[in-house]
Amino acid sequence: MFNGRMSRSLHRGISGGGKLPEDIQDFMKDSQMKVKTENEDLHKNHLSPSRNPFQFFYSINSSSKQSIPTNGYIVPDQYSPVTSRNRYKLTLFLLKLSLFMIIILALTGSFWWTISLTTSSRGHTFHGYRRLQEQLVSDLWDIGELSLGTSGVKESEFCPLESENYIPCFNTTENLDFGLTMGHENDRHCGPTSKQNCLVLAPPAYKIPHRWPTGRDVIWIDNVKINAQQVLSSGSLTKRMMLLDEDQISFSFASSMVDDSIEDYSHQIAEMIGLRNESYLVHAGVRTILDIGCGFGSLGAHLFPKQLLTMCIANYESSGSQVEITLERGLPALVASFTSKKLPFPSLSYDMVHSAWDGVDWNHKDGLHLIEVDRVLRPGGYFVWTSPIANTPISTRNKDNLKKWDFVRNFAKDLCWDLLSQQDKTVVWKKPSNKDCYASRNHGSGPLICKVGHDVESPYYHQLEACIGGTHSHRWIPIEKRPNWPSRARLNTKELAIHGVLSDDLYEDDVNWNLAIRNYWSLLSPLIFSDHPKRPGIEDPSPPYNMVRNVLDMNAHFGGFNSALLDARKSVWVMNVVPTTAPNNLPLILDRGFLGVLHDWCEAFPTYPRTYDLVHAEGLLSLESEKHHRCSMMDIFFEIDRILRPEGWVILRDTTSLIETARMVTARLKWEARVVEIESNSDEKLLVCQKPFIKRRSNPS
Repeated sequence: MFNGRMSRSLHRGISGGGKLPEDIQDFMKDSQMKVKTENEDLHKNHLSPSRNPFQFFYSINSSSKQSIPTNGYIVPDQYSPVTSRNRYKLTLFLLKLSLFMIIILALTGSFWWTISLTTSSRGHTFHGYRRLQEQLVSDLWDIGELSLGTSGVKESEFCPLESENYIPCFNTTENLDFGLTMGHENDRHCGPTSKQNCLVLAPPAYKIPHRWPTGRDVIWIDNVKINAQQVLSSGSLTKRMMLLDEDQISFSFASSMVDDSIEDYSHQIAEMIGLRNESYLVHAGVRTILDIGCGFGSLGAHLFPKQLLTMCIANYESSGSQVEITLERGLPALVASFTSKKLPFPSLSYDMVHSAWDGVDWNHKDGLHLIEVDRVLRPGGYFVWTSPIANTPISTRNKDNLKKWDFVRNFAKDLCWDLLSQQDKTVVWKKPSNKDCYASRNHGSGPLICKVGHDVESPYYHQLEACIGGTHSHRWIPIEKRPNWPSRARLNTKELAIHGVLSDDLYEDDVNWNLAIRNYWSLLSPLIFSDHPKRPGIEDPSPPYNMVRNVLDMNAHFGGFNSALLDARKSVWVMNVVPTTAPNNLPLILDRGFLGVLHDWCEAFPTYPRTYDLVHAEGLLSLESEKHHRCSMMDIFFEIDRILRPEGWVILRDTTSLIETARMVTARLKWEARVVEIESNSDEKLLVCQKPFIKRRSNPS
C-alpha cells in the first residue's frame, strides 16, 4: 500500500463515506452521465490503441471494488440517443439473479434521492411520473453496466484531424470574423463552443520524444506542425538555429542567434550586467527569466543547466509555433499574448525579462507593453532587449527606426529604468530597487502609479493599464536582497509572513511532499527507468536520462510537489498551476524561484496538445466539485488527455468517492488506470494512470 500523508490544511475535499454535499453530487452526476454505455458499435472507427501491458507491483483495488462509486448515486446520461423502449429491453436482459440485490438497492436509493432534492436542485428534477419512471429505469441500466466493470463503458470519440495541433480558445480565424484586428485576433477567447469533448490524436508519424538531455537538442519533425520547407526558408535569426536532418530537427548552441552563438550571446548579457559570465547570473539574484518571443527556446535550453529557469511566451501560431517546438524540447513555454490583456502572472514575478527579435511594437499604444514588462519585473531586475532598431550606426540612418528607438529609450527613463549598457543591437536596463525615483519625476512625466485597487495579484483576464503596478505590494523586495538560488526555495519567516503562511506550515508541507515523492517514484520508476514494454531492446537509462522531463501540477498549493522533486534531484521542471477557484498562492510559488501561472480549469490550458510528460493533481477534483457544477469531471479529463503526451503519466490524489468516479472516466479515455490505497488515510486514494500511444489506422485501399 501507498504510505503517505499530505498536510491536512491543503485538503479541500470531504472525507470518504457518508452522504456527500449536493455540490459534489452534482459534479459527480454530470461526470457519471458521460460514462454511460450505449448500445452502439464501439469499433466503427478506424482507430486502435496499442495495448499497454504494464502492471503495477503494489496493492490495488479489485475491479469489483472499483466498479461502483461509494456515493451511491449513479446518474444516467439524459441526452442518450437510446430510446426508452430499447432501455427497457436492455434492462430486462440485465435483470439477472446476480443483480437482484443491486436492483432493490438502486430503486430504494433513487426513490429517496428523488424526494430529498432540495429547493436549489429542483431544476434537475424530471417533472411528471413518466419522466420519473424513465429516470429510475435509466438508473438501473447504469448500475447494471457498472457491475460488468469498465470493459462495458463506451469509449470516447476521436477529434477530427484539424485538432492535432489546435488549442481551444485561440481561434484566430473566428476572431477575425468577429472583427478583431490590430493584434487582438491573437487574444484568448473561451466560450461554450471552445470545449472539445473528444480525444486529440497524435499525428500519424508521431514518435515518442528522445530522453533528456538528447531530447532537449533533437526533436522529431513529425511531432510538431512544421514542415521541412518552413525550416529551410525561415528568415528569423532565432529560427535559423534549427538544422534539418532527415526526420529530425537539431538545435545547435553554436548556430547563429543575434549574429553570434547562443553561448556568446548569453555571455555578452552577463558582461553587460557586470558579471564574468552567465553562470554568475544566479549570484546576481537572477533565477527566473521571462522570454518574450523566444524563437524556439534556445536561450532557455542553454541556461537550464545553470540553474536558471526561462519561461517562453509567444502568440498562438497554427504552424511553426515557437511555443510548441520549445515544449517539444521539454522546455518551459506558454501561449500568451499581451496585446490587450495582462499576462497571467502577478506583479513582481520575474528577475529578468528578455526580448530578442520578437516583433513586438514597443512604441505603440503609448508604451503599454513596456509598462506590462515593468509590472512583472521584480525590483532590481533586468530588461534585456535585442532589436534591429536599437541605437546602432546602421539603424539610426532610418528615420523611422530612430523615432522608435527614441521612444523606447525615453519611456524606459520615465519608468525609472537605469540604462546599464548597450552593445550593438542589445540593450540592458535595470528596474529601480527602491521607489524614490517615482516621486522625484517631473509632473506629467511618464505613467502614474497604479492606485491600490488596481494593483492586483490576480491579473487573470484583466485589461492592460497605463500605470506602474506592484509599488503597493508587500513583495517589493529587490532581487539583490533576496536569497540566491537554491536558498530562495526556503522562504524565511519574514517573507512567509508577507504571504500569510507560517514557517512551520511550509516546513510540514515540504516534509510531507518529500515523502510522497519517494512513494510516487517507487511506483513509477520500475516503469519509467526500466526496459519499457513498448520499446524492447532499449538499455536502461541513467539519470538524468529519463522520460519525465516536465510536470504539470494542476493544483500546486505552496509548490511543495515542485520543491520535493528538486530535493529528490529529479532533472525536471514543473509548471505550477494555481486554479482561479483556489487561494492565490502563485506569488508565494514565484517567490520561491519556481514557475507558475493562474488558470481556470473549466477552460483549455494555453498549451499545445501532447506537451507534458506527467500531470499531477492533489485535491483538484474536490476543489472543482465545490464550485457548484461549473464544469464536469469529464471536461477536465478531456483537457488532461489533450495536454498529456502519449505514454505520459497521471497521478491524482483525492477523496475516495471522487477517485472511484474518476477511474470510470479514465475507461472512456482508454487509459490504463489503477487505484492505490493510502495506508495512513482511508478517506483518500491515489489514481495512477498512463495514456496509451494510439495510432491511426491507414484507410483500406
